[in-house]
Amino acid sequence: MEDESYQVPHDIENPHSPLLTSMRSMLYNLSPLSSSCCICRVPKRLRRVSEMAYTPQVVSIGPLHHGKEGLKPMEEHKNRYLQDFLVRTNLSLEHYINKIRGREAELRGCYAETIQFDSDEFVRIVLVDTAFIIEVLLRFHFHELQDENDRIFKKPRMFEDVWPDMRMLENQLPFFILQDLFDPKRIQIPFVENLSIINLSYTFFRALMNIEELEDTLETIISSTIEHFVDFVRKLYPPPPLKVARARGQPKSPTGASMRQLSTFEVPQGRGQPEIPTTPSMTELYRAGVKFKVGSGKNMFDIRFKDGTLQIPKITISDQSEVNLTNLLVFEQSQCKETENYINDYVGILNILVNTPEDVSLLVKNAIFVNKLGDSKKGCTMIKNMGDGVNIADYSKFHFAPLCEKLNEHCTKSRHKWLALLRQNYFNTPCKTISVIAAACIILFTLIQTVSSIISVHSRSH
Repeated sequence: MEDESYQVPHDIENPHSPLLTSMRSMLYNLSPLSSSCCICRVPKRLRRVSEMAYTPQVVSIGPLHHGKEGLKPMEEHKNRYLQDFLVRTNLSLEHYINKIRGREAELRGCYAETIQFDSDEFVRIVLVDTAFIIEVLLRFHFHELQDENDRIFKKPRMFEDVWPDMRMLENQLPFFILQDLFDPKRIQIPFVENLSIINLSYTFFRALMNIEELEDTLETIISSTIEHFVDFVRKLYPPPPLKVARARGQPKSPTGASMRQLSTFEVPQGRGQPEIPTTPSMTELYRAGVKFKVGSGKNMFDIRFKDGTLQIPKITISDQSEVNLTNLLVFEQSQCKETENYINDYVGILNILVNTPEDVSLLVKNAIFVNKLGDSKKGCTMIKNMGDGVNIADYSKFHFAPLCEKLNEHCTKSRHKWLALLRQNYFNTPCKTISVIAAACIILFTLIQTVSSIISVHSRSH
């Protein structure tokens, strides 16, 4: 009988076999995982929804998009900015090359994937892009530094196309290299104090993103904790107020529910089948008598429902706000604790409140939304697209869970709907109000007259 036991091929036993050699080499050359990793690719599941929100259109920053055909024309402008940076700081090219090469391993470790560029090319990319960013920040802050032939800020002006690319997660440099190369003592600008890369970045993003004055928040940011621009912008937003503790038996959503599913979530009810209540949209809230008001304060997460009024801080929806929120959302999901996913939860509650263009119209009518997309349908599409990127793994950690519970409770009471129906259909204009009152008076008088006639007849019969 033939021996059917497995026979090890001779070439694998051979310590010099090509396969063994290549696999040993592959394992030996694996890059060590770095704890400083903070820049990653956006997952394909999100790119399919909005490719433009994650892909630079004009300028590459860092190695992930370097060399792409559509971004090559900007390379000459970046080199000119490097040249101006060297003149401005009066330091040699060799000085900066050595400075970056000394931190090359740390820089490479900030990217989630292995960078294929060799050492010289990688250092060149980082130096050119770092100098470019510093020059952009300086020229934005100090207009006198803008040359009349400046292609970014003058003519042909390209700044409106450049700065959105600087907010994309895949298009980042680690913040520490900007700090390393920026020396305020070398920047000859008279009558300027406390010049720093973090202050320049704050001025830049606050102005362009219409962020409220957040100096108080800025003072709490420790520069050594900033990963890159996306992280810095996120840190500029104050964390949301502490949420109220949930009531006993509060419903939880299925684990890992997407925002497409979050308009309904299962509520365990003993041994029976789970009940599926709805989370009301803006239109449903309106029909249930909820009033809407622009929230006060600078904290965009401070959404409140009290005494039948839903308060939401004002928000501008545009292509730029989509780029900002989606990249912040992806960064949170890849880098932050689940309990700190403020942007994720904020986009989540917007997605719950907005299901149709009519919901957007209500928000615009009540001055909560400033819609720069042109119409309510586009605004609704943008919010639903962003909602596809939201991940609520545990509903108990969803920051706006108590808010949803209050809204659900309000909408389950029939009296709110009846009062809203009367107010919206019969008392929404002075003319209708007068007509309703007149009709009620006629009915009342008719009823009184009828009763009086009956009493009169009854009295005569006796």
